[in-house]
Amino acid sequence: MQKLTQGWRPYVLLTLLCALIYIPGIAQVPPLDRDESRFVQATRQMMVTDDYVTIWFQDQPRHKKPVGIHWLQSASVSALGHPEATDIWPYRLVSVIGATAAVLLTFYFGAAFFDRRVALLGAGIMAVTLMLATEAHQAKTDAVLLACVVAAQGAFGRFYLQGKGAAKAAPPSWNAILFWFAIGAGIMIKGPVVPVIALLTMITVAVADRSIGWLHGLRPVMGIPLVLAVVLPWYLAVNDATDGGFIAEAVGKDLLPKLLSGQESHGAPPGYYLLLALVTFWPGSLFLWPSLWRGWKERKTTPAIRYLLAWIIPAWIMFELVPTKLPHYTLPLYPALALLVASTLFAVRDRTYDLLSSPGARVWYGVWAIVGLALAGASIALPIVYGDGMEWWSIPLALVAVTSAAWPLWHAFRRRFLNAMVIAGGMAGAVYIGVFSLLLPDMERLAVSPRLVAAYDAVAPGRPHPLVSAGYTEPSLVFLAGTETRLTTGQGAAGHLIENPGAVAAVESRHEQQFLDAIAAAPGVEVEPLETVRGFNYSRGRDITITLYRSKASG
Repeated sequence: MQKLTQGWRPYVLLTLLCALIYIPGIAQVPPLDRDESRFVQATRQMMVTDDYVTIWFQDQPRHKKPVGIHWLQSASVSALGHPEATDIWPYRLVSVIGATAAVLLTFYFGAAFFDRRVALLGAGIMAVTLMLATEAHQAKTDAVLLACVVAAQGAFGRFYLQGKGAAKAAPPSWNAILFWFAIGAGIMIKGPVVPVIALLTMITVAVADRSIGWLHGLRPVMGIPLVLAVVLPWYLAVNDATDGGFIAEAVGKDLLPKLLSGQESHGAPPGYYLLLALVTFWPGSLFLWPSLWRGWKERKTTPAIRYLLAWIIPAWIMFELVPTKLPHYTLPLYPALALLVASTLFAVRDRTYDLLSSPGARVWYGVWAIVGLALAGASIALPIVYGDGMEWWSIPLALVAVTSAAWPLWHAFRRRFLNAMVIAGGMAGAVYIGVFSLLLPDMERLAVSPRLVAAYDAVAPGRPHPLVSAGYTEPSLVFLAGTETRLTTGQGAAGHLIENPGAVAAVESRHEQQFLDAIAAAPGVEVEPLETVRGFNYSRGRDITITLYRSKASG
């Protein structure tokens, strides 16, 4: 392993690992509902209208997240695609780059916190983490946000270790610039997340150490104006363009409701993220609890571990206390967890290895293996339930998933803990490649919007009228069918066909009776059913049937 850690080799190795895991599937998996499709549609409208200040979804202002991710996606699409195209991969490429940057930064700063062996293993664990692999395949904010978090927290950590006399070398002066720029960029990507995590870390180490010796190195007199220079121009512009509406709605209708109640049916009690980490931090969760226990024991003697715990614990408590909970909210804390696990596996003290082989740890290893078995079951069951039946690759993928659980478990029970982690990471990467390039693209019943648009194009060549959809209103339909797509009710769809003879409307079964009643009440108008699309709306958790109708003059 010594050769792998020298020079640029770790960066090349980690970049290749990320490419192997994150790129497969970004073009094949259809746009996902609902957040991803809202983001990419808003980016498309930004490019088409040449308005890079305000954010819109069709004719509705989208006053939720800042503009940063849309600018990055616009740059990617402008360089690699076309705004009117429905290819999703140029939008997702931004997340691939963000996730890869987060992994490389984890190595860079991990090497300063510990050594290159720990840093390489920690960055590798981060690269194959299930939640990051998932976010890297979606055109949203979280992968890029993670890169901002690692940049800010890593830079701050170097100054903290210097203040504790534990730094191997003085941080370069540009680390302070990186810290403040990452804070500003993070605000432009997802509002207060990055500065809040940094502030909680600062408060924790200041109280624990009764010292703020690291503050001088951060150069706040220079840094705060830099943050303002990054953030203020757009915030002032959007505030002016929306008469203060963006900030009022982003805070009053998006941020505060999440802090005060479980918004959009995403509430959960405290402890949710601790339980979910078994899956979201998989396969690194194999040694999660033993590593946290060791970290707590070592917090007073090892400044780097002390800092990682200050990064993890206060922010984790905050996320547990916030009523609105989504699985990816704790992703910004995972690089610290990955480095903590890696440092544990390279600690050669007997008591550490006794901890890893304790009865409690062995029970945890068995629980951990359930995730791999679940992935194996999904490889077989999902193509049958949501695809066209058992596929040729289902059994090989299931065997890889079973191996990803059983082989590391075998090594862990024989006290070969480092081997167990490396094998778990490698096998997890192989599973992800199969899931994103084979399993998910095969889920035909879940791909309702692509099939509906294909059916519409078949019965209305050239699209003489925009698609009108009654009852099925998922954002992916707007992205695939075009900005002019009209989302309405059964009565609204009937009105469209009455006013436009020969036009076509898509009517979901729950709105069908209302649609037919409105048509029957219109003299001289009849409709004929053309095509039917059946599937499963995963956003609402129910089967749906959508029929395409064309209007024609009666008699």
